[in-house]
Amino acid sequence: MDVINLMRYAAALLFVLALAGVALLVKRYGSNPQAFRDSFAGKLGKWDFKMPERRLAVVETLVLGPKQRLLIIRRDDVEHLVLSGPEGASIIEHNIPVKASQP
Repeated sequence: MDVINLMRYAAALLFVLALAGVALLVKRYGSNPQAFRDSFAGKLGKWDFKMPERRLAVVETLVLGPKQRLLIIRRDDVEHLVLSGPEGASIIEHNIPVKASQP
């Protein structure tokens, strides 16, 4: 083996390690970019990752069976209780006022 092959192997190893690191960051922070911004704010400097204000959110989910689930969905400070199944979704209760969150 000559030096050029060793350098190629070392470069390939560094590339694979870098890809693994990026995959770890995507897995950890992919669904919540705000957490990425909060934890790396000092390291990244003045970059700004502002998220748009979300109007729709799934607050809670309860699995009733293998294909049925109850969902509490919040939209503009109003919650709706929805039953979802393989034949479709139906609203069980709507216009539930949002309670103040307790610490």
